[in-house]
Amino acid sequence: QVQLVESGGGLVQAGRSLTLSCAVSGSAFSIAAMGWYRQAKGKERELVAHISSNGRTDYADSLKGRFTISRDNAKNTLYLQMNSLKPEDTAMYYCVDFKDGYWGQGTQVTVSS
Repeated sequence: QVQLVESGGGLVQAGRSLTLSCAVSGSAFSIAAMGWYRQAKGKERELVAHISSNGRTDYADSLKGRFTISRDNAKNTLYLQMNSLKPEDTAMYYCVDFKDGYWGQGTQVTVSS
């Protein structure tokens, strides 16, 4: 059974940093393209970042330079480093396995002004 479990969310002041983690089990993590989505209340879900199986990364244009996606294939874990957080970054963040279409349950990030 495939499981994607996010962690690392929480309440943080604007300007601070957070790192999200996504522990993956039951899938061939090392060969899967992975990513992070987010969804704020009342808004559509948006793609935050994508990382290929060989480490190539892509980001939403509005987040380039502040967010960094990475992966540790030895630990079957995906990361999202978020710097200089803004109140508009407040959302539920989801880990996604693009290869097989699995989603995590999400972790809430709330940025206070």
